[in-house]
Amino acid sequence: MKSGMQIASKIKEPDKSQVSVCYHCGDDCPYSNIRIEEKSFCCNGCKLVYELLSEKDLCTYYSLAKSPGISPGEAGLNTKYGYLDDPGVVKQLISFTDGTRSRVTFTTPDMHCSSCIWLLENLYRVKDGIIDSRVNFLRKEVVVNYDSSKVSLREIVELLTTIGYEPEINLASLNQEVSGETNKQLYIKIGVAGFAFGNIMLLSFPEYLSGNETMDPTFTFFFGILNIALALPVFFYSSIDYFKSAWQGLRQKYINMDVPISLGILALFLRSFVEIVTQSGTGFFDSFTGLVFLLLIGKLFQKKTYDSLSFDRDYRSYFPVSVLRKTNTGEESVLINKITARDRILVRNSELIPADAVLIKGNGYIDYSFVTGESEPVSKVSGDIIYAGGRQTGGMIELEVVKDVSQSYLTQLWNNKEFKKSGNYGITSLANQVSKYFTAIVLSVAVLAAVYWVRTDIFLAINAFTSVLIIACPCALALSTPFTLGNTLRIFGKNAFYLKNTLVIEALAKIQYIIFDKTGTLTKSRSAEIEFIATDDSLEFLTEAEQVQIKSLVTQSTHPLSQHLVSYLDFVKTLGVSNFQEHPGLGIEGIVQNNHIRIGSSNFIKIAMNKDATPLASQVFIQIDGMNRGYFKISNKYRPGLKQVIGKLSSKYEIALLTGDNQSEKLNLQKYFKSGLNLWFNQTPFDKLNYVKKIRANNKKVLMIGDGLNDAGALNNSDVGITISEDVNTFSPASDGILNADTFIRLPDFIHFAKISMNIIRISFIISFLYNIIGLTIAVQGTLSPLFAAILMPISSVSVIVFTTGMTTLIAKRAGFSLKNPGQ
Repeated sequence: MKSGMQIASKIKEPDKSQVSVCYHCGDDCPYSNIRIEEKSFCCNGCKLVYELLSEKDLCTYYSLAKSPGISPGEAGLNTKYGYLDDPGVVKQLISFTDGTRSRVTFTTPDMHCSSCIWLLENLYRVKDGIIDSRVNFLRKEVVVNYDSSKVSLREIVELLTTIGYEPEINLASLNQEVSGETNKQLYIKIGVAGFAFGNIMLLSFPEYLSGNETMDPTFTFFFGILNIALALPVFFYSSIDYFKSAWQGLRQKYINMDVPISLGILALFLRSFVEIVTQSGTGFFDSFTGLVFLLLIGKLFQKKTYDSLSFDRDYRSYFPVSVLRKTNTGEESVLINKITARDRILVRNSELIPADAVLIKGNGYIDYSFVTGESEPVSKVSGDIIYAGGRQTGGMIELEVVKDVSQSYLTQLWNNKEFKKSGNYGITSLANQVSKYFTAIVLSVAVLAAVYWVRTDIFLAINAFTSVLIIACPCALALSTPFTLGNTLRIFGKNAFYLKNTLVIEALAKIQYIIFDKTGTLTKSRSAEIEFIATDDSLEFLTEAEQVQIKSLVTQSTHPLSQHLVSYLDFVKTLGVSNFQEHPGLGIEGIVQNNHIRIGSSNFIKIAMNKDATPLASQVFIQIDGMNRGYFKISNKYRPGLKQVIGKLSSKYEIALLTGDNQSEKLNLQKYFKSGLNLWFNQTPFDKLNYVKKIRANNKKVLMIGDGLNDAGALNNSDVGITISEDVNTFSPASDGILNADTFIRLPDFIHFAKISMNIIRISFIISFLYNIIGLTIAVQGTLSPLFAAILMPISSVSVIVFTTGMTTLIAKRAGFSLKNPGQ
């Protein structure tokens, strides 16, 4: 790899007839002597990138698209990014570090196609020390995980700049939204277009009112020149985004929806300009500026409507994760967006750290696998900083928050690639494919209409051409899916059903097989009938010291049975626990007051279960220093409406129950699962995972519903994994969604509404097709004015938006779903 970038020397002006095309970026090559074999390059920057990729055996990049690259320019990097050597600056930019492994997110505006994605996700092959990188194409973001002992942040930024993807770094706006600046630019462009449109209309009034009389040619030409002056800022500023988008698509041999819009704008401007300059007519600058003005108004309306339905923002606002906060009177469970700096919080085993914090009490064993993919716990002692996203794997710890909770960070955590599911859900890709072919058809129709009319009247031909391009834009088609599913996601959130993204709705609409966990899913975590049964009659009751030891241990765990015992021993104090361990599906153990306490199933304690004593209850056995003290008989209370939920679902889907508990409650469960054929007991987390894989192997779409604790494998490997939560502090990135326990009875309605949403999308496709067929029928006749067509195009987009959002809202209201935020 070359250490620097050479500066091109002054070269003789090339022969224009022999200008070749840059192999890397596709631009013209004015310097024909910058070559490698038969490949020409427009500058040393492009040549350097090619040499870099060739050296790392990454030239597959060029097979993804012809001339896919971005010219990186030739400005030196020796001093430009020197500020990135400052540890304080680096600390502001990175979102996570464990001392060695770090993560940073960059915005790369020059990302534009699939080859860009490929190259940016292969950075680890270009630079040693980069562990991996992943791209969010819609947001133009790349997330880089790197080993800070091998590569610096500055080197990564210089690498991105060298290959043509210079990141936007603005330390002053690190914690601010960038959408405000985008909106400001859009408002200015609308203002420019609106000012020009209004004034050109006024200047054109004499022409409108002249009737059959002919105006003085001097005045006509003078007003025409003024119109050109007013139209130029509209063409070169207000409409420039359409041309940029269209050009990027055409460079990659791809026709996007801005291509026909750009052609219509260009045709109107050139025709009007030629008419005025040659004094052969008055032009259509009123129509041109009106077209751009209305297009921008339509874009603003779509943006505002989309922002009001922003499922990303709403999802974060309702993100159902809570944490235990210490107060002067004890402890309270609060939503994470209520946590602020200097708050003291308690984090138990298997819980996530919701914000960057300093360890105050306890021994931290932090699993950062949700952040880094590495499952080896990192040991932390009092005074150490612990980053958000780590999961405590030992006993309960006390932390002091040093930064406010970042909802967007937790969103990234939930969408971490470690928990993404493979598979194509169909509808979204269908919309993209239909839009692409639809645009190609429209272009063909426009050309044919122009060819047909050009023999009769060239002005009629141009009018037909521009009218077709404007009226048949596939915007409405492309908007139907995100607006329908976005509104559905918002409605679900308002009813305490929180999904990762809109793809989950598509998958939910296709499920065929539903699997339930029992404890904490079908049973209520907060209420149960509990009784202690002693093994030795001479020690019938637990001593005060034993109660303290038991509560101290179960307080460390978030398992529903542990929490039942915490409530049962409510007035008992707690002590510190050392060597805490939780064995998923079996039990917990630890040292309290130098006594070794084990609490869990009969298999964990290795004792024969007393079936006669607990025919309809769960058993939690207690062992202290190797002596079996007895067990707690916990009679579960099932969720209200369970019978109705199972009844509705079993009439449409295959149902199964997988639980790690014994068969003590089989008789109770058979009241709900009438067939009793798919009730499986004593299931380990591994057994649940294998069962899900077996059902999916039979080509059935599986919905797994669990408590998020012992079901992570099954949840992650199902088509849709939903966590039922009461305290909403058992956040599991392995799931696709979290359902508040209070709305469990509405589970069948949520699934049914997902199916309705997909049908609404299909209907909106039909409406879009019908609209465009009618519009094209009028447009090809050449009698439709471009201005009228420009009015109709935003109306088509707005009509689809109104239909999709209106129908989902109306049906949700009729189905009894709340349209207010939870708690209102």
